[in-house]
Amino acid sequence: MQRRQFIAAGTSAALGAALPGQAWAQSAYLSRPVRLIVPFPPGGPTDQMGRTAAKVMGEQLGQSFVVENKAGAGGNIGTDAVAKARPDGYTIGLTAISSLALSPYLRSSTPFDVDKDLAPISLVGTTPCALVVHPGVPFADLQGMVAYAKAHPGELSYATSGVGTSNHLAAEYLQSVAGIKLTHVPYKGSSQIVPDLLSGTIPMSMESSLVTTLQHIQEGKLRAIAVTSPQRSRALPDVPTVAESGYPGFAVETWFGLVAPKATPADVVDRLQRAWAAGSATAGARAAFDSFSGDIRVQTPQQFADFIHSENQRWGALIQRLGIRAD
Repeated sequence: MQRRQFIAAGTSAALGAALPGQAWAQSAYLSRPVRLIVPFPPGGPTDQMGRTAAKVMGEQLGQSFVVENKAGAGGNIGTDAVAKARPDGYTIGLTAISSLALSPYLRSSTPFDVDKDLAPISLVGTTPCALVVHPGVPFADLQGMVAYAKAHPGELSYATSGVGTSNHLAAEYLQSVAGIKLTHVPYKGSSQIVPDLLSGTIPMSMESSLVTTLQHIQEGKLRAIAVTSPQRSRALPDVPTVAESGYPGFAVETWFGLVAPKATPADVVDRLQRAWAAGSATAGARAAFDSFSGDIRVQTPQQFADFIHSENQRWGALIQRLGIRAD
């Protein structure tokens, strides 16, 4: 009995000594700011969503989230930086459909593997792509643009935020269903397109959201002739969808989500997901998304992983059918 009591006492003492260490290990996370990488330049929709997520998640967790923009390669440079970061929860990313579902099929190789190198946290939001034109173009609507492009094959150019992005794919998809040929001019991000679009240097842009162009559209400096989402945009209720303009069933939306390096501890991923779920319900988050006609989305890490898988299947089949390549 004395021996059993001694062993029990020793076990209790060991557990008692371990518990403070375990509590410290749990509380040690978020002892310093979290870096949130956005793989596009400042000012665009991904940047806007990233900064919104950083603000509300920081408020929920009581720690600063510092946004770092790493643009290029349709979002792959910044997403790769997340994939190769230390998996300790102090580096995460706000990336998009372009890197998580399109790039594996558009490019012969990518610097990361979505399944093997990234841990999904949550879907964050969606936006419609919008076809925005300079007022000086010789057409007023999508039907007019298609007619002009058919009469002048390859002469009408359009900008996107990069090769392999969702707006690039939306434009390629539109060309295939409309039977037209346009010339693609890729930029590093939506915010860099606006000056050239306003000046008429580029006549048309397929935008991945309205964050950079909405004010100019409202002021009459630019004109939106169609949106690619299944429904009309709340911000531009008078602008028809592509489906309404003669192409039934056409629907493309850009989506954005939070990811971490693959080996990030599950409890850390869950904590970050809960922070976004709570932060996304705040008035500040809703106002920020309303400013560019974005729709807030929240998923569990498993739901987001399943969503990414389904999007890979959907877009992979379409990309192969259309024969689209980004390299």
